[in-house]
Amino acid sequence: MNTFIQSVLSSRAGYGITVLRILIGITFVAHGGQKLFGLFGGYGLEGTGQWMESIGLTPGYFLALLTGATEFFGGLALIIGLLARPAAAALAFAMVVAIFSVHISNGFFLSNNGYEFGLALLAASLAILIEGAGKLSVDNAIAH
Repeated sequence: MNTFIQSVLSSRAGYGITVLRILIGITFVAHGGQKLFGLFGGYGLEGTGQWMESIGLTPGYFLALLTGATEFFGGLALIIGLLARPAAAALAFAMVVAIFSVHISNGFFLSNNGYEFGLALLAASLAILIEGAGKLSVDNAIAH
């Protein structure tokens, strides 16, 4: 197997990262579903795009699509453990953008719409990026 592909799919992690990967994946799928499809009380692409435009992120509709797709499909990738490192990298980037474009001015705590939750999702994404998908993953099955 190609060395690059082997490094993307391999994992040093055990079973613990599986729990983190699946639960964080579910969280991202839910948030992406809000943005893409209006699920769970979300605003869908139109509403999310309008909101993004209102805070200066343009073009809003395209960025809503990009963000929603990253969260939804990246979350699915985490849940099944397929291409978990690339998915975690994309999700980490999305969280950095969310923290600095939306939450940083509100302080730390979630109760004030601060960056606390985004930081936790960023930390989990970085852990998966560093450690890989773990033993119970499609990536691990392919690598071995």
